[in-house]
Amino acid sequence: MQELVTQEGVVIVDQGVPSHRRYRLDGGYLAHDQFRHQDTSGKRGRRLTSHRHCAYIVRRPFRRFHHFIRETPMADARALQARLDHQRDAFAAEPSPSAATRRDRLERLATMTRRHRDEIVQAIRQDFGHRAEAETRMAEIAPLIQAVRHARRRLTRWMKPRKAAMPWRLAPARARIHRQPLGVVGIIAPANYPWHLALLPAVDALAAGNRVMIKPSENAPTTSALMVQLVERYFDPEELCVIEGDAQVGRAFAGLPFDHLLFTGHPRNGREVATAAAENLTPVTLELGGKTPAIVADDADLAHAARRIAFGKWLNAGQTCIAPDHVLIDAARLPAFIEALREAVASFYPHGTAGDDYSAVPGDASRTRLEGMLAEARDHGCRVIDLGKRVEFSRGMKLPPTLVIDPTANLAIMREEVFGPWLPVIGMRDFDAILARVAEGPSPPALYAFTDDPARRRHLMEQTRSGGVVFNDTLWHSAVPGLPFGGVGESGMGAYHGEAGFLRFSHQRSVFIQSRRSAVGLLNPPYRTWLLKLLGI
Repeated sequence: MQELVTQEGVVIVDQGVPSHRRYRLDGGYLAHDQFRHQDTSGKRGRRLTSHRHCAYIVRRPFRRFHHFIRETPMADARALQARLDHQRDAFAAEPSPSAATRRDRLERLATMTRRHRDEIVQAIRQDFGHRAEAETRMAEIAPLIQAVRHARRRLTRWMKPRKAAMPWRLAPARARIHRQPLGVVGIIAPANYPWHLALLPAVDALAAGNRVMIKPSENAPTTSALMVQLVERYFDPEELCVIEGDAQVGRAFAGLPFDHLLFTGHPRNGREVATAAAENLTPVTLELGGKTPAIVADDADLAHAARRIAFGKWLNAGQTCIAPDHVLIDAARLPAFIEALREAVASFYPHGTAGDDYSAVPGDASRTRLEGMLAEARDHGCRVIDLGKRVEFSRGMKLPPTLVIDPTANLAIMREEVFGPWLPVIGMRDFDAILARVAEGPSPPALYAFTDDPARRRHLMEQTRSGGVVFNDTLWHSAVPGLPFGGVGESGMGAYHGEAGFLRFSHQRSVFIQSRRSAVGLLNPPYRTWLLKLLGI
């Protein structure tokens, strides 16, 4: 049974009108078959079935049912606040869920994803125009199920209070650190990995004992609708709920007084989210992407480096926040590396961009931005090497892997995150020059370096800063649940995944337990100089 919110005669239906539920309205109960729609002419309309996120004005009561008229979208901040209040009340009633309760919620999340894998694959494919099924299974579904397994196995240890070291002057008192849930966590997810980036943070938040509200991207409407439908089926709205809507809904969502808000997306939008959250002093985690460099040292195996960079770059057609954004390589090895990339692409995509294994770039705005980048590079005399052909179809377009050789720093392709299949390749003087260039730029979300030299690896770790580092590969650090995942500086703030995520969505509460035989009373006034000297104060 779900209680509807009534304000000034408006009934807000927050997750549609599922047929298996009854609804409470002004002290009475309303079954699904009692919902009707009435237009302004007063004629009786058809029965409501799937109007999600709509508000209805009560026109006049009848004996067996009420008449409603559709009025406003759920973008109304009052409706979002009501949903938040609903979860906050549920949290207040159960502020410290048991390990068994948390494991049950996590298992339902994994079961939901596992059972409906094919539906998820098809929904994402429809939103993209085309998304390789293997990429969805590998990058959206498997990481979520793995994260749930990792959290459930370690949950008891994560929840256990930690001892804190006690200064000798305060002995025999004891100190503990208790990890407590924050309350209600908000998640704003992007469209490039619409299932993974919406629900993977929810794994950490649910493991920490929180309630969760998710705002998926309006640019993945089919996946968002499926997520709403499945979450409704597997979770009570007090545990986990999904809010669909456009950018206006997203702005209202960011302005809610959550206990923590996690945002994944463009830095420009991240600044807006942080500003909105600051109005409520809501702590935020921002995963913002950036220009991730791939460094190929002169001792690297070019064939290996090319294959691993090609995999990381053209997975999901380059639409990954930690994809290699550009390659920095010794200028003398540049021609051989270009040929190695050609061979890698031909090996990965034997049927070219028309094959099922290569994904599309959805959205006219994204394609226009990418085409503008490439046109500017061509206009400025850059050598552009297409490693495939454009493929157009009714729902979108596939843009081919494309190399841009030695673009200058003033071009958009080097100022902005590419977030697409264009790969700038830049020849440099030597390894030290490469490190100096990386160190002087904004901190990227990841850094990839291909070298077997321990001294160079150590030098890179000391001289650069990034969210994560991978040697001799790309992307895979994000698949390790035990590694914190997050940016630094311009690429974001805060990290999650595994225990780092558990701590991100927990309050580490300090607890001091004084002993009855404490000596701290000796420090009471009037103060004695000789005692202070004895205690080293």
